Amino acid sequence: MGKTIIITGGGGGVGRATARHFLEQGWRVGLIGRRAEALEETAQAHDHALILPCDVTDEAQVERAFHSAYEAWGHLDALFNNAGVSLGGAPIDELSVSDWRNLIDINVTGSFIAARAAFGIMRKQSPQGGRIINNGSVSAYVPRWGSAPYTASKHAITGLTRSISLDGRPFNIACGQIDIGNALTDMAEKMTKGVPQADGSIAIEPVMDVAHVAASVLHMAELPLEANVQFMTVMATNMPYIGRG
Repeated sequence: MGKTIIITGGGGGVGRATARHFLEQGWRVGLIGRRAEALEETAQAHDHALILPCDVTDEAQVERAFHSAYEAWGHLDALFNNAGVSLGGAPIDELSVSDWRNLIDINVTGSFIAARAAFGIMRKQSPQGGRIINNGSVSAYVPRWGSAPYTASKHAITGLTRSISLDGRPFNIACGQIDIGNALTDMAEKMTKGVPQADGSIAIEPVMDVAHVAASVLHMAELPLEANVQFMTVMATNMPYIGRG
């Protein structure tokens, strides 16, 4: 039997690319997202895919989805905590509090809820242990212009990753974070047309194939639990990150 992973935000973008790569490598993959049809499209009728429609901000829905996966598999090896949203760039005083709250609810609270569910299973199962991989961003280190909500959420993910890493030590639960820069998904397509820079200019930015992200997550997930990639940054080589701003 193959190893098992739950991937949140599996209906598109990084989540879809990563899920398909894991399926190709023989993993059993639980797909979490709000739209069942998008998850079905990701799965491509693959026998090893488990469709788990739910809203990551709803604790009860998440608990049911994780329970369903555990009942089907009997063991959970990994979680890729990937679900997230972004906002259009704007100065902080032009951003609405309601948009802030929605983004934080999905990016931070949703990640906490999913990690909590995975941790509870991994702690109690036999053999004990597992791995949680959080999707951060290069914005966890260096912000883009006009990105206060998104940047704050990704700094929070770093804190969540560090805390879970400590909490997991007695239970053989490893936790790491992948920080992604300009992977070409629907969310990042705007980079190819020009996006605002810190100096006020508009510039096209280099992007990379999202397949590199999927391969990187697989590398992290396949390590034995005695080893952990605590933080990995995978990014388009020439994007404005080193020296951003």
